[in-house]
Amino acid sequence: MPASELARERYVSLATFRRNGAEVRTPVWFAAREDRLWIVTGGDSGKVKRVRHTARVRVAASDARGGVHGVWHDGTARIMHEPREIADAQALLRAKYGWQARLLNFVSRLSGRIHRRVWLEVTLR
Repeated sequence: MPASELARERYVSLATFRRNGAEVRTPVWFAAREDRLWIVTGGDSGKVKRVRHTARVRVAASDARGGVHGVWHDGTARIMHEPREIADAQALLRAKYGWQARLLNFVSRLSGRIHRRVWLEVTLR
């Protein structure tokens, strides 16, 4: 499964698509299990707007700056709404990134951004 190949990576480059078909790549933290990835981002970010328009995405292993060093995998993304699913995704991200994820959550709570977060579920083909 592609997600299991990506699971040991620290970042993936998430490619979303504009209305005109242009690809926009963003390095993101993620959690993986089976054929799925979970990603958290700001609710007003461009990637969320693009996913709302088209669920088509691609992902590849990358570094923190987005330098791709892996094979691209096609997939579909959806915005998660179910609290239980979101809690599971949060637990996976915390397990993977440890204190860094906890620090991100703390800062997000202080700034009030935690309530504007959006969780994306990417299913790989």
